[in-house]
Amino acid sequence: MANRKSKAVRGAVVHQRSIPWMLISGVTVVVVFAAVIFGYAYSRWSGQESVRQAQAEAEKATEAFKPSPQNPDPSKTIPGVTVVDYPGQIHVRPDQRVAYDHTPSFGGPHDGIWADCTGVVYPEAVRTENMVHSLEHGAVWIAYNPDRVNEPGLERLKARVDGKPYTMMSPYPGLDSAISLQSWGHQLKVDNADDQRIDQFITALRLNNNGVYPEIGGSCQAYPGAFDTNNPPKFDPTPPGPDAIPMDGRGASAATGEMGQ
Repeated sequence: MANRKSKAVRGAVVHQRSIPWMLISGVTVVVVFAAVIFGYAYSRWSGQESVRQAQAEAEKATEAFKPSPQNPDPSKTIPGVTVVDYPGQIHVRPDQRVAYDHTPSFGGPHDGIWADCTGVVYPEAVRTENMVHSLEHGAVWIAYNPDRVNEPGLERLKARVDGKPYTMMSPYPGLDSAISLQSWGHQLKVDNADDQRIDQFITALRLNNNGVYPEIGGSCQAYPGAFDTNNPPKFDPTPPGPDAIPMDGRGASAATGEMGQ
């Protein structure tokens, strides 16, 4: 009896469950990948939140630059601001260019259609003549040289514009400074996105209704069927030709209403 049991034991086959290494490897890869994605997303969110907080603090510090009847244009106390008196409502056709006296321009003849300035961050450069019309409505335009502003600087600029009424932002290839801010008749060029004068300029001039821009009450919403925010007129980097409209508006039309009407 014992002998038969011994043989049975010796003849028994011990089955061991095989370890599913392929499955474990696959799960590990998925977990690691998910961790990397989550870490990146969290890091990006954390960075953006930090930028938003920094922007909120910067805006609080500009209280002294809010316009009032007693101080109608506080931007005049900001070092580096250029001020020029431009007449408004001189419109050109979509196929015409203007020989502007400053780069980027911040006043003068412009297209009869304004660019969407409802807090839009344009990924590509937009036709100047359309952007200038938005300034006539009280908007502030942040232009930047894509070769001189790094990613953190770009995020810092976007925080000042994205979703904020009467602001817009776009790259401007060949710009002679890192960043240039425009409102109607006003310009400020700076070299750093953290420059506190940027927020002072925006506070002082965006929708400043104290006679600073010509068309109080002008819309910043894109005109339906006339300006496509997702596919706006392209920026032309070449110098204007001899047929360009001069700054005095000769060859353009002094409009009695919007869109050159």
